[in-house]
Amino acid sequence: MSTLAGAGRRRKNTRLGWNLLGILVFVTAGFPLYWMLNTAFKPAKDAIDADPSLLPTGITFDNFGRALDIADFWGPVGRSMVVSLAVVVIGMVVGLLAALAISRFAFRGRKIVIVGILAVQMVPLVAMIIPVFLLLNDLGQYDRLTGLIITYLTFILPFTVWTLRGFIVNIPKELEEAAMVDGCSRTGAFLRVVFPLLAPGMVATSVYGFIQAWNEYLYALMLLSQKNQTATVWLGNFTTKHGTEYAPMMAGATMMAVPIVALFLLVQRKMAAGLTAGAVKG
Repeated sequence: MSTLAGAGRRRKNTRLGWNLLGILVFVTAGFPLYWMLNTAFKPAKDAIDADPSLLPTGITFDNFGRALDIADFWGPVGRSMVVSLAVVVIGMVVGLLAALAISRFAFRGRKIVIVGILAVQMVPLVAMIIPVFLLLNDLGQYDRLTGLIITYLTFILPFTVWTLRGFIVNIPKELEEAAMVDGCSRTGAFLRVVFPLLAPGMVATSVYGFIQAWNEYLYALMLLSQKNQTATVWLGNFTTKHGTEYAPMMAGATMMAVPIVALFLLVQRKMAAGLTAGAVKG
């Protein structure tokens, strides 16, 4: 009995330790978000206080009005939305076809393609900015949203292909073969069998691609002029020669975070439902 009681206490202590670790990770990851919201809603003078308070000292919406007045807001947000959605749609179509070819078909140079996809992801983005700038300038795509979309695809598409390949590989080929035996064509077997099981992976990959394109700053700053700036570059308007207006900047960052939060809330249930419905038992 003492042995069983000791084992029970150890399991309880282990569970408590993991719970405390989870709480610590949650607090560490969530504190920047809390501080952004706290600064966005506090009076501007309190945002630059040398001894800031962790708790809200007052709630005001003046910072949001200031953020909307300091520069055009809806233009940059609209351009960021267009770029992000275009990157997601094009990336998913091209990435899905490429991942399907790599996963299901044997062809010469297949391993080289896979290694090349991994190698592209290892190159720092800042190392490519000058070649990308020169290439887009020669193609007449500098200061155009299409040029920015093409640029984003260069580093989001490899991740999309690699991620979707992992999902496709985990779907047994026997399911497609069984559907083809029942009379489906290869395309029909993919659409009726593989595609529903692949939906959770596609949703997760799309969310990642959207977040990457939405939050990207460096290329948007270097490849677009001020009249075509995106939402992340728009936040730079709060830093002037007189200093940084932290409260309006945090209000602008809060408004920028709304589409990402809304997208996650929209797809999280579908992701969970898809993962459950798409489970394959061996």
